This record gives sequence, C-alpha cells and structure tokens, in this order.
Amino acid sequence: MPPAAPRDRLGRALHDLRISITDRCNFRCPYCMPSEVFGRDYEFLPHDQILRYEEIARLASVFVGLGVRKLRITGGEPTVRRGLPELVAMLAALRAPDGEPLDLAMTTNGSALRHLSRPLADAGLRRVTVSLDSLDDATFRRMNGIDFPVAKVLDGIDAAVEAGLGPVKVNVVLKRGENDGGILDLARWARDAGHVLRFIEYMDVGTTNGWRLDEVVAAMEVIETIGREWPLEAASPQYTGEVAERWRYADGRGEIGVIASVTRPFCGDCTRARISAEGKLYTCLFSAIGHDLRGPMRAGESDDGLADLVAGLWGARDDRYSERRAAATERPLPKIEMFALGG
Repeated sequence: MPPAAPRDRLGRALHDLRISITDRCNFRCPYCMPSEVFGRDYEFLPHDQILRYEEIARLASVFVGLGVRKLRITGGEPTVRRGLPELVAMLAALRAPDGEPLDLAMTTNGSALRHLSRPLADAGLRRVTVSLDSLDDATFRRMNGIDFPVAKVLDGIDAAVEAGLGPVKVNVVLKRGENDGGILDLARWARDAGHVLRFIEYMDVGTTNGWRLDEVVAAMEVIETIGREWPLEAASPQYTGEVAERWRYADGRGEIGVIASVTRPFCGDCTRARISAEGKLYTCLFSAIGHDLRGPMRAGESDDGLADLVAGLWGARDDRYSERRAAATERPLPKIEMFALGG
C-alpha cells in the first residue's frame, strides 16, 4: 500500500508536480541559458540519461497517489523533444483516486505551437503557459538570444487558442533596462486578446545569468505602473499555494498577476515538487541537490517503494529559499540552473 499523502516539516502538502522532459532549448534567454555559456560545445544530457516517456508517466502516477493533482510539462523547452503528444496522452490518462482528471498543462516558449497545439490538445493537454518577454520585435529577438521573431510566438499563441488551450497564460520575466519599458504594451495586448498575463521578478535561479538585485523590477512597481493606466483591485488566491498575486482590472476586463519571489517571498504555502529531465526530485526551484528516482526505478523498485521514497523526501522537506535569500547578507546560497529542472 502506498503511504498516505505526505506533508513536509512546515505542514505543506504535495499538490503540484513539474516535470522537465529535456534540458535542451532552442532559445538562449540570458536569464536562463545565456549563449556565452550554453554555446555549440555545451554538453547536454546523453539520451540514455533522460527519462523515457513510460518512466515519466510511471513517476507521475506515483506522485498522483501521494496527492498531486496538477502536472506541468516543462524543460528546457519541452516542444524540442520528439513525440510530445505521446507523453501528453499518457499523462492525460491518469486519474486521481476519486476518478477526477488531473490539471495537465505545459510551459513553452511558443516557438512550435502553430503546428503542435492541435495534436497536444487532441492528446489531452488542457492549457499552456507561454514565455513572452516583449512585444517589441527587436527586444524580443535580443532577449531570446537566437534572433527569433516575436510574430511567430504570437501566431503560436493564436494557434493554442484555436485548439482550445486558452485562455493562455503569458509569463513575462522583467529585467530593468532590458524590457521594463514594455509593461503597458503587454498589458494592453493581453486585455484586448483575453490572455492572462503574469509578470515575474527576475530571479537568481542558477549561477550563470549574472543576476543582480538592481536589475529586479519589483512586483509592486508593475502594479503601480499598470494601475495608473487601468485601475486594479486585489483578487483572492484561487487555491492554496498559488504562486501569483492576482489583480483584477476594475473595469472587469480580465486580470494580471505578479510573481514576487524576490521582494515578497511566498515559500510558506509552496506545494510544488520538480522532476528534472534525468529523473531527480527537487523540492524547491532553488535547490542545489536533487534526489535520484531514475536509479531505483530502473533497478526494479516497485511503485509502492518509489512512493515510500518520495514521501520520505517530501516529509523531510523544509525548503524556503526565497525567505532565506531575503535574510542572507554575506554570501549567495547554492542552487541549480533553471533549465535543468524546469521553472
């Protein structure tokens, strides 16, 4: 028998699982995979070290048995891995113990959504989140690191809506002096199109992005900037552990959200676990150490044995990196690169 739904040392349940299916990406965004570090000679994981789709589905089933109700496919960039609709179909077939379907979503840079949205929706994907840091083509080309045009991502978002994967959530990582001048343009576009916009504070994920505190655009600065143009009112969280602070437009035309990991840490009710592409469990986005699940699984461990392992790791969890970072003054805390475990 699998163990009961575990809680960590701070009483937090395990509810959300983010699964990185590849460490590769076709973009080179400076806050995640800067091109000067991740160039042509960079060695990504060999194919045999990456979890097979069947292994991903098996681990997801174990986590569902422990209380997970939300699955999010991430990367790297998940759409660069072949046969993605096959994995979506496997995950969409999973059910909670009460028979309810899971909330199955994917985060993507949107570059492949024009041709993949329909197959993914048909396979059972329910929604997508697209990373889009600017509507200005020159800024977007510079920030994605490969001169990719913003028009193709916008077309991919349209394709996702046409396939029934909307309303699309759009994530914007703001970096002062880089794309913070486009806040109102993005808000206007999302209001008109009916998308859900999320502004994310530039975070110190990993060790290669050259993060500096003075480049962070604080969440409340974003709220004040948009609120001067279109009045906003605070909205209640939709569920325990929601990452974004939600704000509704007073005129009823949608909402925005801010993810303020730097200035307003929200570790207290975090319910998220992450599995990296090579099958390591990370209990925090800013973790420095992962716990191997691939090895025991390939060595023949049973589902109940894997569940006991995961429950034990979650039960020992006391992660609260953002809160600790806010209190740290002398030296940075260790962490792993974001592309390796998903956002």
